[in-house]
Amino acid sequence: MRVYIKDHPFAAGKWIYKGYKSAWESLGYEAILYTNLSDIEDKDYQIMAIDHDIRSKDHIQVLENASRAYLFVQPHTFPMPWGSHPNFVSQVPKDLTPRINNLDNIFKWSFVDIAGTSFYKEWSDVHYIPLAYDSENYRDLNQDSYSFDVCYVGGWANNGFDEKKKIIIDYLFVFKDSGLRCGFAVNQGISHEQENNLLSKSKVALNIHDAYQHSLGIDTNERTFKSLGLCGILVSDNVKCLKSLFPNISLASSPEEMLQMTREICEISDNLLFEKKTINRKNILSKHTYIERVKTMLSLNNES
Repeated sequence: MRVYIKDHPFAAGKWIYKGYKSAWESLGYEAILYTNLSDIEDKDYQIMAIDHDIRSKDHIQVLENASRAYLFVQPHTFPMPWGSHPNFVSQVPKDLTPRINNLDNIFKWSFVDIAGTSFYKEWSDVHYIPLAYDSENYRDLNQDSYSFDVCYVGGWANNGFDEKKKIIIDYLFVFKDSGLRCGFAVNQGISHEQENNLLSKSKVALNIHDAYQHSLGIDTNERTFKSLGLCGILVSDNVKCLKSLFPNISLASSPEEMLQMTREICEISDNLLFEKKTINRKNILSKHTYIERVKTMLSLNNES
């Protein structure tokens, strides 16, 4: 009942894998963060690893020694310009890829919906497991009165192309003279508690994606799930995969449309708004928590 999880001290990975660690612990596992695969000398364990760690046969051996290994994989090729940066492509030496593919105890996964793409063709049997809501470290405050009409929590960590800053500014600038009560925390490094309170005490939460997500539409960020889990109402920029995850979500094709959608929601009566929030929060808690994602991982097999 022990699982090793790759430590991610920075950016989005910090919060994603903190959520996974807490989820494993909630299910009764001893969850241990690791920095280097070579440091693991255990004999009875499962492991959540990332393909960027795989540089040699010795690293693969650590996965092979596990009873079950869940390996997050990146594609070997990716559309340009993003495919020219190591953030977007696998760093596993290509001669090691077949060995990983042939190991029955390694379950490859990605939060990218790869159906209909050719980006992951070098990998066999990659399972689509979206990101999720961290229900162990965040708690909905069940508000029926609000400090803010609209909120946004996020940053513009450089993905190698410094695109996110302009996108965020373009979308949030239209709210400047809107008359709405705005709670925007951009690049502020706020605490879990502050983020929890801001999202829970807002009528609407906004979501803004990276340029590659707009272009390809094959993955969304953790903010999607966190916003629906805490705020309960989300207005997002338009990313194709969101429609399959949440058919009733409000998707804006421009900053102006995002503002208009937000205004319309803020005009809903408090009782109706609370009902909508409750439905969305229940959906997140039943289907889209990291606990549910871990259960999915535990159910995987390499025969399907």
